[in-house]
Amino acid sequence: MSAAEQSPRRRVPAAERREELISAAVHEFARGGLHGTAVERIARRVGVAQPYVFSLFASKRELFLAAIERSFEHVAATFRQAAEEFAEGSAEGCEDALDAMGRAYRELLRTERDYLMLQHQAYAACGDEVVRARVRRRYAQLVELVRELSGAGAERIDDFIRRGMALNVAAALGVEDLSASCSWVGKELRLSVRAGEAV
Repeated sequence: MSAAEQSPRRRVPAAERREELISAAVHEFARGGLHGTAVERIARRVGVAQPYVFSLFASKRELFLAAIERSFEHVAATFRQAAEEFAEGSAEGCEDALDAMGRAYRELLRTERDYLMLQHQAYAACGDEVVRARVRRRYAQLVELVRELSGAGAERIDDFIRRGMALNVAAALGVEDLSASCSWVGKELRLSVRAGEAV
């Protein structure tokens, strides 16, 4: 009797496959976006046939939306954990919950770039009204979560969000230093001028 006959392949429940497909979609859509990513690539990453993907998700857009939901929820979970650690006194060197969330977000950008890149792809796909409505709703919910967790005023929260967006751009550009300093901008411009590039 062969090994294959002795241990038949485990049938993976649809709910588990759905989670696997969303994780794969986060990775693939982060690179190719809604319109540039073939569902076949996502299916292959999980080891299923493309028709199976469409038995769980009605369309590629629906899978993209599920990936966006996963991305926003991951950021929200990161903020919740950071605020909780600050409240417990384990977020060393942080002035307040907002500071702790900012540090946690920088670490997320450094270690889990797929979530960052998917955010960019989500904004880029907002020409699609359904995508735009979902992204607007999730973004508004994230801002409200920051307000609830931090207790900060509108001005500080606006500044926090602006800095977060600047960090997103810096991380997408491959800037290693994700501190509040923007000295890399001047350095890049000087290097561009020396190299004779258009600025």
